[in-house]
Amino acid sequence: MIAALLLGRKGSIGFPGKNTFPILGHPLAWYPMDVAQRTPEIDKVYLSTDDPALMEIAQNKGVEVIERPSHLATKEALGEHAYQHGFEVIQERNPGAEMELVVLLFCNAATVTPETISRGIGALRKNPDYDSAVTVSRYNMWSPLRARKRDAEGLLQPFVPFETFGDPKTLNCDRDSQGDVLFADMGVSIVRPKNLLNLDDGMLPQKWMGQRIFPLDQEAGCDVDYEWQIPVVEWWLKKYGGYS
Repeated sequence: MIAALLLGRKGSIGFPGKNTFPILGHPLAWYPMDVAQRTPEIDKVYLSTDDPALMEIAQNKGVEVIERPSHLATKEALGEHAYQHGFEVIQERNPGAEMELVVLLFCNAATVTPETISRGIGALRKNPDYDSAVTVSRYNMWSPLRARKRDAEGLLQPFVPFETFGDPKTLNCDRDSQGDVLFADMGVSIVRPKNLLNLDDGMLPQKWMGQRIFPLDQEAGCDVDYEWQIPVVEWWLKKYGGYS
């Protein structure tokens, strides 16, 4: 059995109401639900949430709701623990089912397609030593070499010491000088159940991905945390998602 598990909660500080923000005629959260339902390998789709508005969207889509406990729905709660709880509930609701893979999605991340999820499932089936398959986007302009932080005087210093990247004399500011900078864009994480059962064995910052992570390349993927990202997602859904 392959189950999809979406996360979405009621509260958001950076962009209140982001999960239900309308894009191209549907709430943002509708898109990852729709993609999961259209992926042929996925048997069941679940939503873990504390938000009545998201519950209604899920019920209208035929997505099964998991009511998330309040302690897993705060801004301090980690997504990895909410995923772990959701997976436990899925197991309880499907006694005797052998869980092959879990497709992890976010209600605020619409930049994924059924074809990409199918490709990731195929990669994991072909390579049993892989822990997960994860969508990534290339953001060379945000290389850690370019990152800065304020010092005690309020002035800018390197966020990561330049020596981390080699001899500082050989470094330059060209955005491609350190090779491609890939970010897990949260479009999808296809994981083996053992990842969720043994979170502490996983790699930071998203422990549910395990250690051996296969990249699913795409362009401009992102999870929405700020309103300025909405036009990007709208562009993406038109160009890659087939929506209009």
